[in-house]
Amino acid sequence: MPDSRKSKTTNADEETTLASSSAADTEVFAPTDEFGGPIGNVGFILFSHFIVYYLWFCVNYNGGQLSFPTSLEAILPWAANLVHHITEHASPTLYAVVLYCGFMGFQVLLALTMPGFESRGMPVPAEGNKALLYHCNGVCSWYFSLATWAFVEYMGYFSLVDVVDNLGPLLTVSVIFADVVAVTAYVSAIVTGNAHRMSGNVVYDFFMGAWLNPRIGDFDLKFFGETRFPWIGLFFLTLSCAVKQYSDLGYVSFNLCFMLLAHGLYTNAVMKGEELIPQTWDIFYEKWGFMLIYWNLAGVPFVYSTTSFYLQQTGPVEFQWYCKVSFVAWFLFVYWVWDTANSQKTRFRQQLSGTFKARTTFPQLPWGTLHPPVKYLKTESGSTLLIDGWYAYARKIHYTADSMMAWSWGLCTGFNAFIPYFYGTFFTSMIIHRYIRDDHRCGLKYGADWKKYCEIVPYVFIPYVY
Repeated sequence: MPDSRKSKTTNADEETTLASSSAADTEVFAPTDEFGGPIGNVGFILFSHFIVYYLWFCVNYNGGQLSFPTSLEAILPWAANLVHHITEHASPTLYAVVLYCGFMGFQVLLALTMPGFESRGMPVPAEGNKALLYHCNGVCSWYFSLATWAFVEYMGYFSLVDVVDNLGPLLTVSVIFADVVAVTAYVSAIVTGNAHRMSGNVVYDFFMGAWLNPRIGDFDLKFFGETRFPWIGLFFLTLSCAVKQYSDLGYVSFNLCFMLLAHGLYTNAVMKGEELIPQTWDIFYEKWGFMLIYWNLAGVPFVYSTTSFYLQQTGPVEFQWYCKVSFVAWFLFVYWVWDTANSQKTRFRQQLSGTFKARTTFPQLPWGTLHPPVKYLKTESGSTLLIDGWYAYARKIHYTADSMMAWSWGLCTGFNAFIPYFYGTFFTSMIIHRYIRDDHRCGLKYGADWKKYCEIVPYVFIPYVY
């Protein structure tokens, strides 16, 4: 999904390489062909708005099952029914605005005030090869958010049950907020002269973004949007489902406990490894446009939590105890692969640039850091291709682990509906497309060096299989 698309898995050209210092090195494709060009961009914008409401409708008003017209004559009545439910049950309310903006404001306040860890990003060509400084206090903000929730819930000042009861209005507020921010970011970049790599096509530039490093003082808006709000928001949406289920049933099912584990570990991974994110492609190269803004502020939290709301609405799904144990064990294994693979490649870049600093944030997993001598392939362009650690076995092994985690979110619900499997399906399709696109990009950029790299590491997703 647009990654944020949504996971913190990153593009091939940055996942195992040290980014080049020349903007020309990264400009391989024509300036308006990403994501289908302007026509594809319009389609993606429309899809992004449709899918959040469609999933909400299916989970809350169609028993968690897919909804679709059964004939050509039924298309208009079906669409009218969907619009009716949106206007009736998802119109924005003042309370929803207070909830959404209050949570957003609280996260901004924590980002500005909590103690943290200073990390520098990659040298940015558009900034005169300056390496921007990032204040990484995600761990403190994350734990403080959890403690604040526990306090207000225990004291009875506020309950996350309200989030479930106001999901429709909250969804609409998030969509409106994301759209307003996207338009504001685009216009302000042009007005202030901060637009970079513009194609001249308004639709394409709005979708891909105009501003590369939007900041208010030292507060980096793109970095905050990538790391804080979507992932902490996702966890609290899932937690709200668990609180609601406990309120209704007197207990929290294994299925929702698993989703809390899955989203909790994912969110914690982003926070504990936040200092690695400034080195990624999204921060170094991607501009802050609709694609990133909408999915960070609306898509990720509300689409990725679909499985949790499905479980809250449809009730527990029973499994044998040995299935539960096996399921959790498998998830923890693929999480370990994903966490350490991403850590290896990013810390490798930091080691080469001399910016690596060891951290003790929990959990620091075995094999998360590669120690010298580290094997890599030096290219004629000056970049380095990692061929050690997990990346000695498969070029996209972190994609595979990320995909397995995505599918597990659906598997924990059983096989009664497709809706919980939407994320796994979407994410797998996205990473396959991303692999094809990035393999082509790297082939053009590195030429014979890329062919040599593929010979050294012949497997893409699964070692010794493919």
